[in-house]
Amino acid sequence: MLGRVPVPFRTLTPANREAWEDPFVAIRREIDRLFDEFTRTWPTVFGAAGTATLLPEVDVTEDEKACRVTVELPGVDPKDVQVEVRGDLLVIRGEKRDEHEERGENRHLIERRFGRFERTIRLPAEVDPDRAEAVFDRGVLRITLPKPETAQQPVRRIEVKAA
Repeated sequence: MLGRVPVPFRTLTPANREAWEDPFVAIRREIDRLFDEFTRTWPTVFGAAGTATLLPEVDVTEDEKACRVTVELPGVDPKDVQVEVRGDLLVIRGEKRDEHEERGENRHLIERRFGRFERTIRLPAEVDPDRAEAVFDRGVLRITLPKPETAQQPVRRIEVKAA
């Protein structure tokens, strides 16, 4: 008599109700998430052969006194960065140049990466460009754009009366 070998039975449980109804929805969502993650972390969008346009990460915050912009620019030299205020637009542009060389007993490796970047940000409030400051430290550019005195005044609530 031949014995039977037990085979474990495994059930697949979907992550959510929508996936239970249609497993292709879950697959599509996961593919979209992976593609978004890939393109968000992809450091360059390639243009002409050998050149690239960098896409630095930018954070914009605002309080009652100023707008603050933080830009991640790892590997960029501060002298290669330009910051301009044009009306209600903040323009940040520059160029990254990176050369890496390794020499070993039987090898010699030189890698060069370079590319231009430009970000234009519409400012959320009126700013005073004459008092603006930009500080570059360890690959992070911090721009402080103070608001004019008239924009810093407290908000005055107007009472609404019934007719």
